[in-house]
Formats: sequence, structure tokens, C-alpha cells
Amino acid sequence: MEEKQPLLVHKISKVISDFFNPLVSLFIFYVYMSVREYSLKDSLLYFVPILLMIIIPVIIWLIWNVKTGRYTNMDVSDRVQRKTLYIFLGGCVILYLLFNYIRNGYIDLVMLFILILLITMQISNFYIKSSMHTSFNIFVAALFFTLDWKMGLIWLGIAILVGITRVILKRHTVKEVFMGAGIAFLISFIYLYCNIQFQH
Repeated sequence: MEEKQPLLVHKISKVISDFFNPLVSLFIFYVYMSVREYSLKDSLLYFVPILLMIIIPVIIWLIWNVKTGRYTNMDVSDRVQRKTLYIFLGGCVILYLLFNYIRNGYIDLVMLFILILLITMQISNFYIKSSMHTSFNIFVAALFFTLDWKMGLIWLGIAILVGITRVILKRHTVKEVFMGAGIAFLISFIYLYCNIQFQH
């Protein structure tokens, strides 16, 4: 009975951790925002470029690197391996920001702050492998706060749960989860401040 309980906790943690990975969490936010704020046509015009320029290329990049043995797993748990992931992710986000600016004449604030979050995490990665799962879920909670404070609180709870699962699965130490959370809280606070300023 004692062995079954830790095994069950491990399985539940894996399901939570896998489901609430950064790409899925961002995808859920964009779907929620689209349904709440935009018509179907406007949602597609906004989301399809993000899907084609960021989400799909990153999924392909991860699968290809795992299959060729460059990455140990889809989480890219190895700190050294993460460097190329951050560079590729950053490149995709920059490409999207340029495309959006040329097409619409404004900088996408959400994607700009995702880029800042990635750069900060890359800098952190030289010293400590901060938890990307925790960090992105906290930032997604901040994004939800701009639309609905209740959803923001729910997602903050999810982010805390995800941080716990990362430790249970031994993907990160407690210190690495706190580092990811600290970076995300700082970037999220600045993002929320800028969001309020631009609305006035």
C-alpha cells in the first residue's frame, strides 16, 4: 500500500505537469481570450500566425531534437540542452513580433513580455535551471488577470500545483521552482503595470 501511494502521486503529477506545459497553457489562454474578446474571424487572424510561427515550429523542434537525441526529453530537463531551446523559442517570438508589427503597426505586448521572460530565463540558466513550467504558468495567470481576476486566481493555483509536480517528478529542485516563480512574478508585475498604463 505504501508503494502504491507514491506511484499514484507520481502518475498524477506527470499528467498535471505534461498537460500544463508552457505551450498548452498559452494555447488555453489564447482560446479563452479569443472566445471572450473577439469574433471568430478576428480570433483566427490573431491566433493563426501565433500557431504557425511559434507553437507548431516549437513542437516540431522539440520532437525532432528528442528523436535525434539532442534533447533527453520533451521537457528539456538538461540545463545545457536548454540553451538551444531558448534561442529557438526567442527566434520564433521575434519573427512573430516583426510580422505582427509590419502587418498591424503595433507591438504585441503579450509576446514582447514572453520574449523578455525567455531572455531572463536564459540568463538565469547560466547559473540555475529555473522551472519553465512554473514560470510560464505564473505568467499565464497574469495574462488571465487582465481578463478576469477569478481566472487569474485559478491559474495561479494551477501554477503552484505545477511547481509542486516538477519537484515530485524530480525535474527540478525546490530552489529551481522558486527561481522560475521569482522571475515570472517580476516579469508579470511589470507586464500588468504596463497593461494598466496602456489602457489609460
